[in-house]
Amino acid sequence: MLPFKTNQYIVDELIDWSNIPDDPIFRLVFPQPDMLAPIELKTIAELIRSQADQATLTAAVRKIQAGMNAHPAGQTDLNVPEWDGKPLSGVQHKYRETLLYFPRQGQTCHAYCTYCFRWAQFVGIPDLKIAAEEADAGRLHAYLRSHTEISDILMTGGDPLIMSTENLSRAIEPFLHPDLAHISTIRIGTKALTYWPYRFVTDRDADDLMRLFERVKAAGKHLALMAHVTHPRELETAAVHRAVQRVRATGAVIRTQAPLVRTINDHASVWRDLWTRTVALDAVPYYMFVERDTGPRHYFEVPLVRGWEIYREAVSTVTGLARTVRGPSMSTSLGKVVVDGVTTVGDQPALALRYLQARDPEMVGRPFFASYDDHAAWVTDLRPLTKTDLPFFDQSADVTAPLSLSGPSFGHRR
Repeated sequence: MLPFKTNQYIVDELIDWSNIPDDPIFRLVFPQPDMLAPIELKTIAELIRSQADQATLTAAVRKIQAGMNAHPAGQTDLNVPEWDGKPLSGVQHKYRETLLYFPRQGQTCHAYCTYCFRWAQFVGIPDLKIAAEEADAGRLHAYLRSHTEISDILMTGGDPLIMSTENLSRAIEPFLHPDLAHISTIRIGTKALTYWPYRFVTDRDADDLMRLFERVKAAGKHLALMAHVTHPRELETAAVHRAVQRVRATGAVIRTQAPLVRTINDHASVWRDLWTRTVALDAVPYYMFVERDTGPRHYFEVPLVRGWEIYREAVSTVTGLARTVRGPSMSTSLGKVVVDGVTTVGDQPALALRYLQARDPEMVGRPFFASYDDHAAWVTDLRPLTKTDLPFFDQSADVTAPLSLSGPSFGHRR
């Protein structure tokens, strides 16, 4: 039903086997039965017990997976750019300045997180997978030359650092070309730092990886390792400390981010420890995300009000150097919405919200309000407080058309 993969490092170094099944790293990696709805679990269990043939079992599994919102926020419908009248494979261009790139060899991970919103990359359904085709390399280069507003390339997956350094270098080098001087930042989204720190230390091409990072820096680019770190225990081992030291020695910056997930890190003390350890290791706390509306969301979601309370309590107890972190933030169709808090507008209780990033840059930073709801777990669960707030909530709006609150908006096909 859901993808599973782990490795010996996680099993030996991170999981407390005396605390099963409550250990947070165990729950982070090993899927639990109640991640499925009771009727789903019953259906699949009965098929297995009755020794149903593979075709029958697969059909039942695929039917349930089809209802799990494999690609939330319209990422494969709204974000795919075109060049020469055809879509570019393995690329998404949602925000004006940033282009997401999915290198084909990087569409797996050293281990899978049970909450992962990209679970559809790993379940063996080709139509759900996002990956760049080598045949599109020239078209992508032409697209980037013509879109000088793009300053950031975010390599994502899966995990690009599952790739050999040779393959990773082939993926990165084109972005260093002199005619793409407007690209100033290369970001690499990865869990490898804490799921397989040996990638940076003792793997056979670890030294080559460090030299690649140095080449990116020598080309005048800012290099950011966007490290997904879900729990502070991930930062405790000597191998991780050494990996961080080696990455920082190349001039790369490490920024940490993770979603708020129930049963794993839904306590303020966990986030306080996570951000404190992050700063101590010379990395930068970046995002607390809201668990996305995909996969086994019902199992992991935390109400937005509770998420804001956890964030506020945690951030109030850390040094100012750790208050670089933003959240709780939802990645919606229109952009990244942060919950700023609970307030009163007139005599009405409300949630204060704003867009940290948006398809339409004019939406960024403008405060708007939702009626107070302590059960809402996603923007679509909320109701605008007034008609003035409505444009900020309409996730079904035509994202290529101007919104009523601003001038021309940023379209996805240009």
